[in-house]
Parts: sequence; C-alpha cells; structure tokens
Amino acid sequence: MNRFHRRGRGLVALASVALTLPLTATLSPAAAAPTPAAPTPAAPTPAPYALVPQPVSQQAVPGAGFTLTPKTRIAVLSKDAAALGVGSYLSKLLAPATGYDLKVVRKAKAPDKALALNPDGPASLGAEGYTVSSDKNGVVVTAHGAQGLFRGVQTLRQLLPAAVESRSKQARTWTVAPAKISDAPRYEYRGVMLDVARRFFPVEQVKRYIDEAAAYKINKLHLHLTDDQGWRIAVDALPNLTKVGAGTQSGFTGGTDWYYTAADYKEIVSYAASRFMTVVPEIDGPGHTMSALASVPELNCDDKAQAPYSGFEVGISLYCLKDQKHKDATKSFLQTVVNAVAELTPGPYVHLGGDETPQATQDEYDSYVKAATDATTARKKTAMGWHQLGQSPLPAGSLLQYWGEDSDRETIGTASEKPGITHLRQGVAQGAKYIMSPSDHAYLDMQYDVSTPYGLSWSGYVPVQRSYAWDPETVTGKLDGTGAIVPAGQIAGVEAALWADRAYEGSNNLPTSSTRWPAPQEYADYMSFPRLPAVAEVGWSPQSARDWSSFRQRLAQHGQRWTAAGIGFHAAPGVPWPGTVRTVEGEHGIVVGNVDGVGLENAGSTSDGTDLVLWAPNRGPKQTWTVAAQSDGTYTMANKASGKCAEASGSAAGATVVQRSCDAARTGQRWRITDRPNDDRHSIASAVGGLVLTAGSATNGAKVTLQSDTGSALQTWTVD
Repeated sequence: MNRFHRRGRGLVALASVALTLPLTATLSPAAAAPTPAAPTPAAPTPAPYALVPQPVSQQAVPGAGFTLTPKTRIAVLSKDAAALGVGSYLSKLLAPATGYDLKVVRKAKAPDKALALNPDGPASLGAEGYTVSSDKNGVVVTAHGAQGLFRGVQTLRQLLPAAVESRSKQARTWTVAPAKISDAPRYEYRGVMLDVARRFFPVEQVKRYIDEAAAYKINKLHLHLTDDQGWRIAVDALPNLTKVGAGTQSGFTGGTDWYYTAADYKEIVSYAASRFMTVVPEIDGPGHTMSALASVPELNCDDKAQAPYSGFEVGISLYCLKDQKHKDATKSFLQTVVNAVAELTPGPYVHLGGDETPQATQDEYDSYVKAATDATTARKKTAMGWHQLGQSPLPAGSLLQYWGEDSDRETIGTASEKPGITHLRQGVAQGAKYIMSPSDHAYLDMQYDVSTPYGLSWSGYVPVQRSYAWDPETVTGKLDGTGAIVPAGQIAGVEAALWADRAYEGSNNLPTSSTRWPAPQEYADYMSFPRLPAVAEVGWSPQSARDWSSFRQRLAQHGQRWTAAGIGFHAAPGVPWPGTVRTVEGEHGIVVGNVDGVGLENAGSTSDGTDLVLWAPNRGPKQTWTVAAQSDGTYTMANKASGKCAEASGSAAGATVVQRSCDAARTGQRWRITDRPNDDRHSIASAVGGLVLTAGSATNGAKVTLQSDTGSALQTWTVD
C-alpha cells in the first residue's frame, strides 16, 4: 500500500535539477500485486546437497567423499587448450582457501585419487551439460567440451565445504561430497545486466561481478554502456563521447576516467570469455541519449550540444530524427559507434536499447530502428533490444528483452491493453526471440522491502521469493498464467538486470551532500545476492524441478559461501540462514503463506475497532508486529505504526480481526502461534474459541477473520 508505481526504469516525478556532488576517492565501501495463494504442495524430496542452480538429476553416493591433499592432481583428459584452461581455473580457485598448489596434468584416462576433467563426453550432453561422479577414490567431471566442464566445476565447488570460497588459507579438511549428478541448462541464454552508465564500475569490479555470476552458471554479461548520465566506451572516431559524455554519473560531475578504453573493454571481454561468458554491449537509443547529445552537436535539432546530464529522470532525451539531414547524421553516428563496438566484441550481439521514448513519433522511432539494426547486421551481429523495439520492422533473427510487469499483463485481452503488450505482440509476429527480464521479478535494483537502503520500488518490492517464483513460459500471459503472448519456442532465456541510477543510501529521495554512496561492488553484492542465484535457477533448472521450499533451504547454505568470499549479501527474510535463531517473539512481518504472500496490516488507522487487512508485503511500520509471549503460552501482537494490538472481535466463525488499545487482560488479544509440521510456517489461533486467523483472499485489501482450521493455505502464516 502507498507505493509509488510507474512504468519505466526511473522516477520522473522527482526534482528535475541534477545534483552535482563532488566525486572523491572516497566513495564509501561498505508492491506489485501479490501472487495468488495456491494449495500448499506436498513437500518435495529434500535435495541431498545444497546445489544452486538445482541440477536435473542428483543423488548422494553411499560412503565417504574424496578428500583433497597437497598431492592431489587435476587431471585433464585431453590436449584441448580450453579444457586445460578449465583445469588451471580450478587449481587457482581452490588455492587460496586450501593452501594447495594443485598441479594440472594431462592424462589419457582418469587416475585414482584425482580431480579428473573429461571434455570428450557424448554429444548428447550439449554445449553446457555435464556429469559429476564423486566418491572416495576421486572425482570425474565429464562434458562435451570445455564450456560444459566449466559449468560442472561450479557444481564441484558447491560439493566442497563453504569455506573453500575464502580468499585466505583455512585450516580444515577439504572433502568433496560423494554424489552422482547429471545436468544441462533449460535455456541457452542466462544473463545479468550491469548498468555501468548511471554508475561507473571500474574494470576490476566488473571482473569481480563476472566471477560472482559465473559461479551460478550465468553465461551472458550485458553491459549497459550508454545512457543520459554517461557514455562508457571509447570510440576513436568520436573522442568527445568520452571527453564530454563520460564526465557525468547519476549525481556526479567532473569525471575524467569514467569510461573503458579499448584496452579496458578487451580486458573485460577476455576475462568474461575465460569464464565462458559472452559480453553483450548495449548502445541505448533513440532515448537515454543525453551523453551523446552533449558530445555530438549534429545529433541535436539545433546542431548545438546539450549540457552534460547527471540527474535521475528518464524519458528526457531523443536523437533528432525530424528531418532527413538529422536522420542521416544519426545514421552515420550509429554506423561509427556500432562498427567500433562490434570490432571490440567477439560475441554475436549488439543491444540497441529502444525503451522509454514517449516523445518519439512512429516515423522517428522507425528511423532509429532501421539505422541501428542496419549498422548491426552489416557487422554480422544479432540485433538485440528492449521489447519496445518490436513496434518497428526488425531484421530476421532479432532478439528482444521483455521487461514488463503484472500491471501490463493484467490488461492482456482487454480493450485497454498497454502499449508494451502491443509491442510484444508485434515482435512475436515478426519471429523475434525473447529474453525474459520481468521488472517485478528480475530487476535487481528493485528494493527487497521498505527497509532496503538502495534502489526504488516502482515495480513493487521484490523479495527473494518473488525473484524465484516465476516461469518464463507464463510471465507474458495473464495473471492466472494462461494465454502467454510469447510462445515457448520463441523464448531464448532469462536475464537479471541491475540498474544503478539509485545506488546510494536513502534512495527514495534525491541525494544530498551527506549521502553515502557505497562502492559499486558493495551495491552490486547487496542487491544481487540472494536474488541473482534465484534468477539463475529460473534460467537453468527444469521448471518441474523448481520449488521454493527446497530452494530456500539450499540457498540458506550459500550465505556461508558468500560470507567466506567477502560478498556483502542481504540476509533476506524467509530464508533460514545458518546461525539465525528463529523465534516468534520480537518484531516481525506476518504474511499469508510464504514471505511473498500478503501481509497483515493496520491500513494506516490508529482508531480502535478498525478491521485489519492484507496487503503486498513491504515490511513497513504498518506491517510490523511486535509479538510478545504471555505467561499462559499465548502471544499478543502489537502494530508498530498504531501501537494497537490485534484482537478477535468475537469467538464465532466469521468474526473479524481488529486493532484495539493493547490490554493483555483482554482474552481476544491473545493468540496461540503454533508451528506447522514439515515447514517453518505457523497457524495462529485465537485464545477465544480456538478458531484460526484466516485470510479472506490473497489480494490487496482482503480482510482477516476467524474460521475453523481446514489446513488451507490462507490459514498458514510466516512470522519472519
């Protein structure tokens, strides 16, 4: 309730005057509509190991696992240089924590007591499939090529203790758990987008993020290289793009090195390739172009350069495409830029943007798309863009990226279908394939809840369960999951997107001179973990193998890995992180079902007798309850915003639950909170008559009443 909600990637309604805070060396380190409730599924068979993404098949093997020693060898069963490179990667990965310098050797067959990497497995494994076999005698990772070996190594590292991720030597035994695993990805394209335009990420921090993403089998790095706030890639023929256009960031001016030279960019591309990750460069247009308009005068209708921009608005810029002279100037500019970027990029894609251009006429937009896609296909690259690109004619084989949300989907099939849905239909009709990045599931800059210090919530709050609980095959359909606009055969994969225009503390407001700006990697870690692994599993694992109850248990074990690796993650509610003592006492959100259900709220009133309602969870004061134990084993629940307590208005079925001034002597304010079997959710029963707290539905504004206990999903509550 009371969310700011708009279409787009920024917040236009805030002040239009850009702040120009001095950037010193001193950057400090450091709700959408709810998912309808469904019947609680049967508990899945627990996964034997905490592997993320979930493999297609895994089983524990009886007996002891394989223990590494300083004499263990990494045996590569091939002379292939790429396979040997994977062996070297594994040796370097294990060295800091173990203190072992494991030698990489070539062998014709797998020796005993070794970590064996076999890239000559059957073609049926595909490019990224692999098997892992581990027992006391050793480990064999088999794949059909080096890329599959690399994916298998990411699973192998998760079969070792979490401390293996440490960057310093740890005194312990290093045993690979005994297992048999067979695996392959659901989708070929599994990406993450890093917005280096709004907030510049130095090369070393980009490489760090590559490593973090590769650990979860991400294989595409989409770099958002240009936007209103900055141009981040050098183009020799247009030096002002970096001399002028790279001098700003969101909130900052005066930069001289906030861009990648050709050598920098090649270093990023090479490093990504060593992790079997393809770089996808994005040159945004025809909007999000203020940095270009400030650098190249002829892109403006008056042939005068704009002032560099360091603000926070979106939808404020557009290449001049009103006459043939300026259409030709834009075409020439795009040819020069795309040629330069394509020359530096061995991967098959160039992303051309295409979103948020409300001021463009259809002719202007079509002109941009033709010029940009012609320049791209001339370099034999695949044209890629946001799903709005579908409104214009596209070359064969184009790849579009869907970033819509539930508020778009709810208009499907109505007389008021939103333009984004129309554009989606138009792209599908042209045979384009799609990458799924729904903003209310896969945008990593969306706040987890009201307490998140960074990002925004225009697409609703996105707790970790919401980043996990979606299916690419239904996310372009109606809210009930039917009528998907993009056929399954036209889905190429998924991508998580980390925008960085609000990468500072207190991001719901514009920054001031005292605002803390964390280092880019600190921002990236906090907003990406644990949600990036969630989206990674969406893209890798079979839909039939995915289950939130299983995932949250597996994910919890990765917190120790991230701590060991120095990743400053968000310890998200609803995940049983090791070392966390769970108790119903203290401050909690009280949510129907899992943490992505609807939360018990006081609706903003401070009056006695006001009915309590349910709303999309945001963990704000109206949804925060102080649970206090009473001497008879019951609990009272006091709302943080109103100071009032939840009270049963009666003892008969159908009695509403209201708020009233706290008085523990009133029996109606006492509740029995009982653990449910087989999970960590609860039933909440009134001490008056024993009827249980029941949600009227899982929709915003629903009332809560007392009803007989039927075991319904609407009677199960997460107190977290």
